[in-house]
Amino acid sequence: MKAVKRLSTITLSALVLVVPIVAYAQRQAIFDFVRLRGYSPPVAVAQLASDDTMTNKARHAFYVTHPTLVAQAATFRQDCPQNEQTIVLGCYIARQSEQLNLTSPVIFLFSITDPRLEGVVQVTAAHEMLHAAYDRLNTKDKNYVNGLLQSYYATQTDQRIKDTIDAYKKSEPNDVVNEMHSIFGTEIADLPTPLESYYKQYFTNRAAVVAFSASYKGEFTDRIARITNYDQQLSAMKQDIDSQEASLKNLLSQIESDQVRLDRLKSSGDFAAYNGAVPGFNAEITSYNSGVTRLKSDIDTFNALVETRNGLAAELRNLDSVIDTRLTPQAIQ
Repeated sequence: MKAVKRLSTITLSALVLVVPIVAYAQRQAIFDFVRLRGYSPPVAVAQLASDDTMTNKARHAFYVTHPTLVAQAATFRQDCPQNEQTIVLGCYIARQSEQLNLTSPVIFLFSITDPRLEGVVQVTAAHEMLHAAYDRLNTKDKNYVNGLLQSYYATQTDQRIKDTIDAYKKSEPNDVVNEMHSIFGTEIADLPTPLESYYKQYFTNRAAVVAFSASYKGEFTDRIARITNYDQQLSAMKQDIDSQEASLKNLLSQIESDQVRLDRLKSSGDFAAYNGAVPGFNAEITSYNSGVTRLKSDIDTFNALVETRNGLAAELRNLDSVIDTRLTPQAIQ
């Protein structure tokens, strides 16, 4: 009987030890359950998940962070205080949860309603969701994905992407691969097959997210390209106008000199020489007047082009101001 009792005690003790071990192993699931219990994503947040074609796995990682859309820049920067070199449009913040020794992540998104920039919030939401997803990778999976990302980056030729990653190397050197994970997944259309397969667990149509990225960035790149083209035209026109003005100045000097000569011939009574020089003089006047007319027309065209160019520059500055969440006024160029 004593032996049986002792065995029962040992069995009970083993059972008592198993429960905490199981609970610890499932702490992420328990935490998620607590975070999502009773949570219903706001309509705007659910729409972002749909727009980005997030899979159920992605929506889970997204909704656990209770994404919040913030309309006021000042309030948003209180929520997202990171000192990034680029303009901040969203942030994923992993706050420590002491109860389960886990992070309690939150996502804040800057709400942009300007129709010209449709797609900004969608891309930002997908970008921040991928940060949450990256944090959830176990060590083995994270090492595998890191290898894929770094190998692809080594072959990257897109200067804009390289500049973006270089900026993160300076501002957030410990999170560069994490940023690659979000940037590549939302901004690059063609990825190597292993990476493309990896991202399928988060998007049913990743191309839709990349299209959003291309669309809103196109609003900037199109205007920049047109401004650059206008600047090149204006530079060439300015050189031509300067050349015309110099030629007219020389021609006017010649006309004034010939006028003095004609007056002298007339005063001296040398009418034969005078009459012989008049046709050439008149031709100079005609050429000068024609040149002045052309110059005025070219200046009008130049000024109209300047006005158009400056209008585009104003639009570009306005677009910049829409997405600029920096709180220092002089930071906005």
